[in-house]
Amino acid sequence: MAAGTSSYGWRFDAGRICLDLVATGVGSSGACEQLDRPARLADWLVASGLVPKGTPLTAVDDTWVARFWELRAGIDLLVTAELAGRGDDGALDRINALAAVPTPGLRAVRGKGGVLVRALSAGPACDGLLAAVARDAVDLLTDPVAREGLRRCEGDACRRLYLDTSRGRRRRWCSSEVCGNRERVARHRRRVKAVQ
Repeated sequence: MAAGTSSYGWRFDAGRICLDLVATGVGSSGACEQLDRPARLADWLVASGLVPKGTPLTAVDDTWVARFWELRAGIDLLVTAELAGRGDDGALDRINALAAVPTPGLRAVRGKGGVLVRALSAGPACDGLLAAVARDAVDLLTDPVAREGLRRCEGDACRRLYLDTSRGRRRRWCSSEVCGNRERVARHRRRVKAVQ
């Protein structure tokens, strides 16, 4: 992928970029790996907003994919452990080490028509982008209000993590339109079948 553009239908409804990364893994909301090749990772980096549109992403390779998988697994382990009331010090150490690296610098540049747009101050580096996601995980897990809103989707076959920011904090699904709708359809089918 020469310059960052997004074409895949990514979902960014978890409430935090670190949780959106976890959602790209096998078993999160479907049965397939979403970051299965460098072009898909590059696409996700743009769609997530970590890299501004139009940024050259020629350095993204299989090593980047493997490193993002490792970060994703670490965040998943750590958040799952925290939700269960136990710690995972190994995952915590890995996340902290990644979060300590400098993140990409941003600057404003003139785009088409003279409008200011975001750009990276240097080419995107894997370490810096990993650090941005790892810092988001650190921010999430050290904020008592945010931690209180952490949930795992109650939808069948969905294990997505999300941040419940609803008024009463009674949200049950990662997405009302996806898992919530599936549950409503399944409930309707059960009622119809019971009547027959």
